[in-house]
Amino acid sequence: MMSRDAFNSYCGGLKATTYVVQWGNADVWKVGGKVFAIGGWNEGRDAYTFKASDIAYEVLQDQPGIRPAPYLASRGMKWLQVYDDPGLSNVELEAHLLASYDMVVAKLTRKLRAELGL
Repeated sequence: MMSRDAFNSYCGGLKATTYVVQWGNADVWKVGGKVFAIGGWNEGRDAYTFKASDIAYEVLQDQPGIRPAPYLASRGMKWLQVYDDPGLSNVELEAHLLASYDMVVAKLTRKLRAELGL
C-alpha cells in the first residue's frame, strides 16, 4: 500500500491544492476549499479516502482492502477508502485520486477555477 508520505506528495503535486490536518490527525487535501482526498482515519493505520464516480464506487466498494468511506458513504456520498491490502496499487490509487480531484474541480465555479488557474 502507498505510504502516507507518497500520498501527501502526490496530492500536493496537483495544481492549486491546499493541505490541512483535521479530524483526529487526518491529512486532508482540498482544491478550491473542497475536499478531494483524505489520508488517515483507520485506527492509526494508513488509509486513503477519495471521491469516486458512480461506476468506480459500484465496482470497487466490495473489493478486498476497499470499503465505502466511513462517515462519508453513510451520508449517501460516493466516497471510497483503501484501508488494507490488497486495496489498490499505487498507480491505481493515484488515478483515483486524480479522478477525485477532477470531479471536485469540475464542481467549482468558473470564476474560482479561473482564480486558481484551473
